[in-house]
Amino acid sequence: MNRRNFFQKGLAASAAVALGSASLSPELQAAASAVAPKRKFKLNYAPHFGMFKNSAGDDVVDQLKFMADNGFMALEDNGMMGRPPAEQTKIGDTLAKLGMTMGVFVVDKGGNGQNTLAAGKKEHIDIFLNGCKKAVETAKRVNAKWMTVVPGDFHRNIPIGIQTGNVIEALQRGAEILEPHNLVMVLEPLSDSPNLFLRTSDQTYMICKGVKSPACKILYDAYHMQKNEGRLIYNMDQCWDEIAYIQIGDEPGRNEPTTGEINYKKVFEHIYKKGYKGVMGMEHGNATPGKEGEKALINAYVTSDDFSVA
Repeated sequence: MNRRNFFQKGLAASAAVALGSASLSPELQAAASAVAPKRKFKLNYAPHFGMFKNSAGDDVVDQLKFMADNGFMALEDNGMMGRPPAEQTKIGDTLAKLGMTMGVFVVDKGGNGQNTLAAGKKEHIDIFLNGCKKAVETAKRVNAKWMTVVPGDFHRNIPIGIQTGNVIEALQRGAEILEPHNLVMVLEPLSDSPNLFLRTSDQTYMICKGVKSPACKILYDAYHMQKNEGRLIYNMDQCWDEIAYIQIGDEPGRNEPTTGEINYKKVFEHIYKKGYKGVMGMEHGNATPGKEGEKALINAYVTSDDFSVA
């Protein structure tokens, strides 16, 4: 777009705000609509890189622009800590320019089941604390606030109460690193394996109460919790004061809303009416491949976000 056209469209958009589109000529109305966002969702849904690669290409900046163009004003990237610092900075700068929010990335402590904090072993805790320190630097580059932590597997030879105490103590030490920077580790109970220590929302709630830090809260992933405990709205309400981040995925299949059994329109309406202003991470796959699947995914969110706010 040349400078003259850019100025004309900017003027048209300003006029539309000031006068209302009905007051504009057809030409100015067209110019105003050209710069207006396609949609504004009621909740802040966050795709991840690769979700729209068939439509936007492989470049991360182009993918971010595509997300914003389609009304998705947040991002989450589990593997952010593994990206080169220069790329992290580029992503952070682009998010800022687009007015997008950075959602979670995963604290690097090994895989979900590895380096279990439940064992109380110094070598495992050191890996976790080192990951927290590195996460602070990553968060600065991408202007992040939340980061996912999974405590690891059960340690079968230790009583469950002792394991819980070990986890709380390790997380308190992690919180001491993150809290001065106004960062929050969000604990994610998972359904991937029964060997994982953290499995339910009430267990995670108890641990957050034990840690007693604003830097340690719950990541409520509706996909995992539908598998492990069900009663999504009831259990969210029970844990609400400790929930800082929410993720989405339908069950079965772990794809976009409307592809499984969860009534996401009702769940989204409840979350909205609770006053939630945070990020809704789209931690799921695409039910259908290619560009058509990406269009279907966008339409699924349009449909599920179409709830009453009265």
